[in-house]
Amino acid sequence: MVSGIYAGTHQIQRDATWFLLKLHEEIGELTQCFLMKTGQARDKNQDSERLEANFRSELADVLCQVLLLARHHDVDLQAEVERKWLAWNPDWKGPRAACR
Repeated sequence: MVSGIYAGTHQIQRDATWFLLKLHEEIGELTQCFLMKTGQARDKNQDSERLEANFRSELADVLCQVLLLARHHDVDLQAEVERKWLAWNPDWKGPRAACR
């Protein structure tokens, strides 16, 4: 919803390419915040609390953009996380464990 409002306000056509490129943009912003927070880039006179808040905010942006990309391509992320990650955990007994 938020992304749709933003796109409408700025006349942005959200297609498959836009979703992927927007994710790259957000990862770049996360990278910049990480470098600033860890002292590997100039901090632009921001204190450590602001740097930490910016880092957390960019993590949220990356996560939301991943969710938008998945929704655009009709990907069931829960199923994919279970298949790709959780299946390696011998103690995991998730909702789809019986299907294996």
